[in-house]
Amino acid sequence: MQIAKQLSVFLANKPGTLAEVCEVLSLDGINIYGMTVSDTTDHAVVRMVVSNPEKALFLLEERGVLVVENNVLLTENLNRPGAFGDIARKLAKGKINIEYAYLATSPGSKKGLAVLRVSDTKKAQKILAKD
Repeated sequence: MQIAKQLSVFLANKPGTLAEVCEVLSLDGINIYGMTVSDTTDHAVVRMVVSNPEKALFLLEERGVLVVENNVLLTENLNRPGAFGDIARKLAKGKINIEYAYLATSPGSKKGLAVLRVSDTKKAQKILAKD
């Protein structure tokens, strides 16, 4: 488990804009570890955790893209029913609010990755590390 920088990238909600962001990152050897896309009528918010957030931030801002950095908690979790519920319950007991989360795994994998934006990242890390 670790605290990581997440980039929230604000893009026009039209075909090709996400592809351009991904291409810019890949050309500089930046890997995307996790990503979610939320859309509105006129723009999309792309939240991503990448291998080099400082460089990604520079590259995107250099192209006039609005990017906001936040701390998130990355935690591997077991790929079984109730695994994320256990995390949510522990955080709730510690009075930590989950503002949003995204997670994924393939059906055959033993573990997955959860990305959590929480009200207190350091406290959440301590609570979840107690296991």
